[in-house]
Amino acid sequence: MEFEPVIGLEVHAQLKTATKIFCACPTTFGNAPNANTCPVCTGMPGVLPVLNQKAVTFAIRAALATHCTIAEESRFDRKNYFYPDLPKGYQISQYAAPIAEHGRLEIETEPAGAKTIGITRIHMEEDAGKLIHDPSRGKSLVDLNRTGIPLIEIVSEPDMRSPAEAGAYLRKLHAILKYIDVCDGNMEQGSFRCDANISLRPAGHTALGTRTELKNLNSFRHVEKAVQYEIDRQTSVLAQGEAVVQETRLWDPEKNRTVSMRGKEEAHDYRYFPDPDLVPLIVDNEWIQQVSDHMPELPDEKKARFMARYQLSDYDARVLTADIHLADFFETTMSDLSNAKQTANWITTTLLGLLNAKGIDITQSPVSADNFAALMGLLESNTITATVAKTVFEDMAQTGIDPKKIVKQKGLEQVSDSTELATLVDTILAENPDEVTAFRNGKNKLFSFFMGQVMKQTRGKADPKTVTPILQSKLKSEK
Repeated sequence: MEFEPVIGLEVHAQLKTATKIFCACPTTFGNAPNANTCPVCTGMPGVLPVLNQKAVTFAIRAALATHCTIAEESRFDRKNYFYPDLPKGYQISQYAAPIAEHGRLEIETEPAGAKTIGITRIHMEEDAGKLIHDPSRGKSLVDLNRTGIPLIEIVSEPDMRSPAEAGAYLRKLHAILKYIDVCDGNMEQGSFRCDANISLRPAGHTALGTRTELKNLNSFRHVEKAVQYEIDRQTSVLAQGEAVVQETRLWDPEKNRTVSMRGKEEAHDYRYFPDPDLVPLIVDNEWIQQVSDHMPELPDEKKARFMARYQLSDYDARVLTADIHLADFFETTMSDLSNAKQTANWITTTLLGLLNAKGIDITQSPVSADNFAALMGLLESNTITATVAKTVFEDMAQTGIDPKKIVKQKGLEQVSDSTELATLVDTILAENPDEVTAFRNGKNKLFSFFMGQVMKQTRGKADPKTVTPILQSKLKSEK
């Protein structure tokens, strides 16, 4: 029997507010353990929470960016469960009346193409603390700095059918939240993390199978690998005539497998009830309109603009707009240039290749946008060749020096004087008589050999557009 995977994702995104959701404690990452705490976020008796207005504005922005319907009235509830990093013994969240519902997100995968993924709801809540396990001391320590940081949880419909679709959805949502500047998207620090729900059903059936939940996945690659492993595991269980157990599992990236954590909780296990200390949240049309008026350009809009303004291909525009900082780098580079295709190629291949090799992103690039633009300008003006440009780029990446200075210091300006190049070609042909004879007898592929010799003699500085007709003329002149 063939089975169809059914996948839904629950994404937790920390909001980029300066203070926590219900108190004035800072949200700064990396401070000393338990430094960002107060009686409110540590749950001391008699304290009262006060809702952070900016957190609500950010949630509205996220709802608009994902085409959700924003509720005029939403409510906060208490989600009760015991865990050492939850000081109150409950989490303030939204359950019965979330701030937004019924949204969508467009993804694209190969070879399936475009697909719409439904968004069930977006709700606001506070983050829990963090346990730090110290095997050398045989103890676990609790850091409550993260407790009370505002979160939005974005719950998708179970519309994904493959790890690739799950990865595409997560990357697109990550890009959107960074574009609208509500979440820094740092997965290593936990400000953007994901739970995945996976089940299998017989192909062609509509009823959902028993699902398992994978908790706290914090990289795109881990999500795809964990989902694939869980699909394979459940397929094996069902193939043996056994039943999949509803449970929560963890992904072990070192062993590339999921492991059982606990039985899966249901809503009734949390004993939700309305938080008596918080009044209903009212979001009127005026507030929504104010947020809407200040919405930035979204990834799909920027992609369409790049294709129209710069005449880029769908692929190039998609790569360049996948990250807002990369898109900004491209536009900064293009401010005084005209050859968008050439610039896009260099960014998507040479620059991104360097960043991937170093394991860094565009915000940490050793080559600034201004220097990159200067390099592209040297190419556009035919001051240097593409071969020389690669050498200059490598120097820029190591030193950070302006490319014009590198070219001047090393004498790398392009050689385009036809008389000088004609003399050089005569010398090369005289030194390679056998190859000349072979070319004139029909081995046309040897043309690249002669071009290579010219480039070698000029250290890549010869202008190919000038050299080509000279070579063609002299090779055929005695044919």
